[in-house]
Amino acid sequence: MGCVGDFVLLLLLLPCSHAWVLLLASLGSWMESSQPVKGANITDIVHKFARVCRLRSIGVFSEENQRPLSENSSEVTAVSKETDENENESQKVYPQPSDENNPKSEALETLISKLFANISALKAAYVQLQAAHMPYDPEKIQMADMAVIAELKHLSELKHSYREKEKPPTYSDEDSHLLAEIQEQQSMLKTYELMVKKFQAQIQIRDSELEKLREELREATDKKGKLEKTLRQKSFKDAVGYVSNGSLTLTPQFFISTVQVAAKAAHDFTKLMINMMKTAEWDLDAAANSIEPGILYAKRAHKKYAFESYVCQRMFSGFDNENFYVTDSLPAILDPEKQRHEFMAQFQDMQSRDPFDVLAIAPDCLFGKFCHSKYLQIVHPKMEESFFGNLDQRNHALSGGHPRTPLYQAFLKLAKPVWLVHRLAFCFDPKVNIFQVRKDTDFSEVYMESIVKNVALADDSVGLRPKVGFTVVPGFRVGKTIIQCQVYLTGMKSIE
Repeated sequence: MGCVGDFVLLLLLLPCSHAWVLLLASLGSWMESSQPVKGANITDIVHKFARVCRLRSIGVFSEENQRPLSENSSEVTAVSKETDENENESQKVYPQPSDENNPKSEALETLISKLFANISALKAAYVQLQAAHMPYDPEKIQMADMAVIAELKHLSELKHSYREKEKPPTYSDEDSHLLAEIQEQQSMLKTYELMVKKFQAQIQIRDSELEKLREELREATDKKGKLEKTLRQKSFKDAVGYVSNGSLTLTPQFFISTVQVAAKAAHDFTKLMINMMKTAEWDLDAAANSIEPGILYAKRAHKKYAFESYVCQRMFSGFDNENFYVTDSLPAILDPEKQRHEFMAQFQDMQSRDPFDVLAIAPDCLFGKFCHSKYLQIVHPKMEESFFGNLDQRNHALSGGHPRTPLYQAFLKLAKPVWLVHRLAFCFDPKVNIFQVRKDTDFSEVYMESIVKNVALADDSVGLRPKVGFTVVPGFRVGKTIIQCQVYLTGMKSIE
């Protein structure tokens, strides 16, 4: 077994190469010619050998860290190291020397820096060449073309310098590297300046185009206003006719369309007022019951019609008077025909104008006094204070002004169509009469229209008729034509 130990030691020292195969073959021949050895010992030797081979293959046992196991194996170890170095020299990875003090590396870095600087300068020259074409400038194009050619020549010189492995005889390597970086930054800065000028020129072009479009929009708006005015006059002429003696004739259909516009405006203003009441945390149920008490609503959402009735009743109050009772002037009964023409002139003038423009010119005119009176009737002090926390708008209106607030602007959108209905009503001969229905009146389709559709009596008793809860929008009588008033019926149920 001593010989076997020598062989194992030799295996540990030899590198993993074809010599292992030869050594294994020799070991097999020796084992056949020697005395018999126990199978267990041979197996242990083979396993140890295989394990050592794996360890050596992954570099666990390195040549530098191995030490001789005995004095007799020192010579064998030296021989094995020499053999291992000769056979594995091509497989070893040697650390590369540092390039910090390598002149060739510094020259190459300088050349690359110059190359980058030259490319940046070439890019700047090309951008300058592009900018010279818009607008077209022959002198700038020639200068930019010469700059591009110069940078291309410089790039060619760098190429020849690299191929011939000649170091550019300018400055030191460090200075040349820094100079190249400075030139690159300057070229990039020049490129950015050219791009900024290009963008500024484009912005100026866009601004001029935008101003042109704005001018076209103003002209189109003016044309639109003129066309609308012409269309209104044409529609008015279709509704208004003149007989041979010069008297005025109006059609009920034109009056109906004007009333519908006023009803829509009342609905919109009521919606805004309810939203403001919600924001101010009003009890809407209690407010609706205080306006119209004892009403059985088919739906809780129908209580909004009580607020709309509140607005319409105050806006149309005094409708039978030529001035809504806002002045003490007496009606001109001496010349009714002249009076009707005056009302028609007022109707036409207000129809095509913005109410704020009218009030800005003449805040104390009859329409201005009408607005003051109706606003103070609808928006009472407690309501305004809950909305805004003060009474500034009310005080401003009481002093004769017209506040430019969202609420007052919305109110003027309601005041104008109501005023137009009133002016137009006094143009008829005989004049238009206004009416509304009292509570608990039997519903009649001749004079009334239910503002809520798809409802039926909650009580199915035979012979009962729907009862009017309150009038929402008043009705009108135009000669023999009846414009139905819109009412809310109490004691109904929804059948949707």
